[in-house]
Amino acid sequence: MPWNNQSGGGPWGSGNSGGPWDQGPRGPSGPQGTPPDLEEIIRRGQDRLRRALPGGGGPSPAILGLVVLALLGLWLFKAVYTVQPDELAVELRFGKPKPELSEPGLHFHWWPVETVEKTSVAERLMDIGEVRSGGSSGLMLSGDQNIVDVKFSVAYQVADPIAYLFNVDDPDGTLRQVSESAMREVVGRRPAQDVFRDDRQGIAEDVRAIIQSTLEEYGAGLAINALSIEDAAPPREVADAFDEVQRAEQDEDRFVEEANQYANQQLGQARGEAAQIREAAAAYKNRIVQEAEGEAQRFISVYEEYAKAPDVTRKRLFLETMEEVLRGSNKVIVGQGGGQGVIPYLPLPELRGSPQRSSAPGSALQSGQAQGGNN
Repeated sequence: MPWNNQSGGGPWGSGNSGGPWDQGPRGPSGPQGTPPDLEEIIRRGQDRLRRALPGGGGPSPAILGLVVLALLGLWLFKAVYTVQPDELAVELRFGKPKPELSEPGLHFHWWPVETVEKTSVAERLMDIGEVRSGGSSGLMLSGDQNIVDVKFSVAYQVADPIAYLFNVDDPDGTLRQVSESAMREVVGRRPAQDVFRDDRQGIAEDVRAIIQSTLEEYGAGLAINALSIEDAAPPREVADAFDEVQRAEQDEDRFVEEANQYANQQLGQARGEAAQIREAAAAYKNRIVQEAEGEAQRFISVYEEYAKAPDVTRKRLFLETMEEVLRGSNKVIVGQGGGQGVIPYLPLPELRGSPQRSSAPGSALQSGQAQGGNN
């Protein structure tokens, strides 16, 4: 419903009643209800500021000096920086890195035109393959289609601070991803037995070489000092089966070792016996050869003597031979006359062996021997 000043006085009532609360809206104060001047407000603020400042708000050399000293201190605080013993710093001029590196110590740069980025060059150790939520990042597939859980650590340090700070967004994260990828690549080409115990050192060297070459291609500025496989085991679900296989393989190795030991023992004994037989045969050969040479030499010497005096030598040989033949035999010598009382067919050896015979046969025997001896 329209209203006017005559009847209702607007929504706040009429005249001086002031509307429903007996008070109309108050306009800005000022002469004759006009709004205040903006310049007047600024002037009043300046007057208050002058009254608050010492010296009536005029320029003071002391205040200006304090302000300058404060600004100079802030600039020196920003311009001077310290590099710790295990750090290197790179200065940037308008965001572009300088080729020079700042060694440990106190340095100066023109801030804010130049800024500084620092990084630690000490050796760091990154463990890879730890158990995470939802599984283990160390589970890998080996070359013989077995699953192994590999945990290894990488020792590295910053070799090029400029490349480390500005070439790669997240060098440490990149190193972790590259390390996991390289380990999976090498393990995927090897049987599980190599990862468990046979060739851990060879696998670690291959992985380290792959990581280093990949980081150099990326320009990450990192150097891999060492890589070691901390633990390699089958998954927990099949750990018992793998342990059984390991025990069987250990038993197999033990049996093979025992067989080799027995074979070596028997072979050594056989070689010793063979050497002993060869030595005995060589000794026998030498002895026979020496005896044969001696006999031949003796025969030659006898022949030479025989050639000088055949009759004497023949008789001497005959006598020596008969002496050798008759030396150990029982014999009775009878003279050519036969002897007195000796019967030709009498068992003379028995008579000779009987000491209790009568003196007659004995005397006849003795006489026969004497006759034979005389003849």
